[in-house]
Amino acid sequence: MSALKVRQATRQDAALLAGMNPHVHGLHADNRPDLFQARPSAEELTKRFAERLGQESTRIFVAEPADGECAGYAEATVYHRGPSVLLNADSFIALNQIVVAPEAKRLGVATALLDAVREAGREAGCRRLVTEVWEFNEGARSFYEAAGLQPMKRMLEQPL
Repeated sequence: MSALKVRQATRQDAALLAGMNPHVHGLHADNRPDLFQARPSAEELTKRFAERLGQESTRIFVAEPADGECAGYAEATVYHRGPSVLLNADSFIALNQIVVAPEAKRLGVATALLDAVREAGREAGCRRLVTEVWEFNEGARSFYEAAGLQPMKRMLEQPL
């Protein structure tokens, strides 16, 4: 892969993002069909991304090699929370998704996108980066741990 450029997405990228989304959504739908829709339509996904791109707290980045099309994207949300009786004030950026095209895996795309999210968090005054990862997604868990993210809490469930 040639030099990689990471840029902030615009509303004009909504269809591009919708086209990339199945690379990660399919994994989630296959492993948790009780929670994830099997095949959202391209139209519904495009609308979702257009709405997200219009939100001030949303940060979406696109990775593009100089010699090709989109190699991946990252979507994050900036949160600023005031103090409460139980919690201190906090500012953080939550990484919602990193998606890498299958042909671009292990080429530094996810790392470049994660770096862009980190920088966006710093620019927004955030003190930390958080993300969630499904237990079944061993590849993502390994990537995040290698990138320096550490477990923060564990979410448990039980069917009723």
